Amino acid sequence: MENSHEVARIENLYQYEILDTPPDGCYDDMTSLASKIFDVPIAIISLVDTDRIWFKSSFGIDAEEIPRNPGLCSSAIISDDVYIVENARIDPRTLANPLVVGVLVLQFYAAAPLRSSCGFNLGTFCIIDQKPRVMSAKESLMLRQLSKITMDHFEVKLKARLMIRDLQKKSS
Repeated sequence: MENSHEVARIENLYQYEILDTPPDGCYDDMTSLASKIFDVPIAIISLVDTDRIWFKSSFGIDAEEIPRNPGLCSSAIISDDVYIVENARIDPRTLANPLVVGVLVLQFYAAAPLRSSCGFNLGTFCIIDQKPRVMSAKESLMLRQLSKITMDHFEVKLKARLMIRDLQKKSS
């Protein structure tokens, strides 16, 4: 996946300096809230790196990252809309996915992309269930809104960091 768009997407992701940062209560609150809103056992804020999917926050799963392939978030960032798998056991996109046939036994997956101000999908806000389900248009809108709020937080933190660096340079 070394096309020019992917290279630019990864460069944009790295500008946020968020990968491998410590847990943040703000994001943990959002994934916990998503689990309750959608009545799902798992909610994740993920960032898709070159070879891994790193979790800025995860509720209901004890993992910090998974390999990029065959992660569903890698597929989800290709779309600008909510990516939905209502029944992973019959969806041709997921039939052979280890998350579906393995230990997690994922059956439902929905992800809204985390779209940067530069127009790149850096990761997802996703919800996961171990049973099939249908997602309503209202739920899709709510998931999209949670991803937007998450990205707004990323943007504010990036702008604050850049402003502090700029002030430090001026005072040097």
